[in-house]
Amino acid sequence: MSSSKAAIISGGARGIGRCLARRFLERSYRVYILDIDEQELRHTATVHLKKYHDDNKVDYGVCDLSSVDDIRSSVKKAAEFLGGRIDVLVNNGGIAAPYWKNGADMTDFAVIDQWNAYIATNLTAPFAVSQACLPYMTHPEGSGDASHADDSDAGPCIIHIGSFRAHQSDPNQEGYASSKAGQLGLMHSMAMSLGKYGVRVNLVAPGRIKVAHECKDGDEKGMQWTEQNEEKDVGDHATNRAGRPKDIADAVEYLVNASFITGQDITVDGGALKKKAS
Repeated sequence: MSSSKAAIISGGARGIGRCLARRFLERSYRVYILDIDEQELRHTATVHLKKYHDDNKVDYGVCDLSSVDDIRSSVKKAAEFLGGRIDVLVNNGGIAAPYWKNGADMTDFAVIDQWNAYIATNLTAPFAVSQACLPYMTHPEGSGDASHADDSDAGPCIIHIGSFRAHQSDPNQEGYASSKAGQLGLMHSMAMSLGKYGVRVNLVAPGRIKVAHECKDGDEKGMQWTEQNEEKDVGDHATNRAGRPKDIADAVEYLVNASFITGQDITVDGGALKKKAS
């Protein structure tokens, strides 16, 4: 990743999204963070990332990803802050809890409301955010793209943050797993549709990533990632540990710079899926 570029991160107030925002800022991007949690947003931007906020390198906006109208108005504000240019969009925001609430299963008709929430937030929202960002990422067909080739030949890109649950599920994850599997189809269809505009589209599918330290409470308690790695994590992963937010940022950074990769998904799970299959 190189200097003088702009990125939008949805779901960037905590966890993987916060780590991604920090990584892009460290690479001299200007960054706009979208999230529904105003308290976490404010802390991340003005405390955790204070030096960048003071230099006008990062700003944020509260956005309800279940509302298309809110998405469109939020992206417009983000584009204004970023000078009308978006080089990278990371669709990280969504419902992260993989199981139905309160121990329910799909025989309970009431879970249909949760199903609808998963689809709206984890699948419709990435489409709507991408759609809203495209005018700032592309030029009309035939006139080239907005890649600013003098800065980089990789061009603009969209990266979806999916889940290894798109490939393998535990019981009672129908809503979450289906929404994440849907993201795979969304990603490769978008890659084919947007290639003519010079926009690449890929997906990173995290496995078990320990993120409790990447938030306001974690900062205040001085929490570290190493405190969260448990004995079970050693046994479940070929890497002998759970994942770090940094591991996802590394994969995203690779895809941002990989100009010949589009329509692909990378599973970052420490070999957990392979161990389950063996």
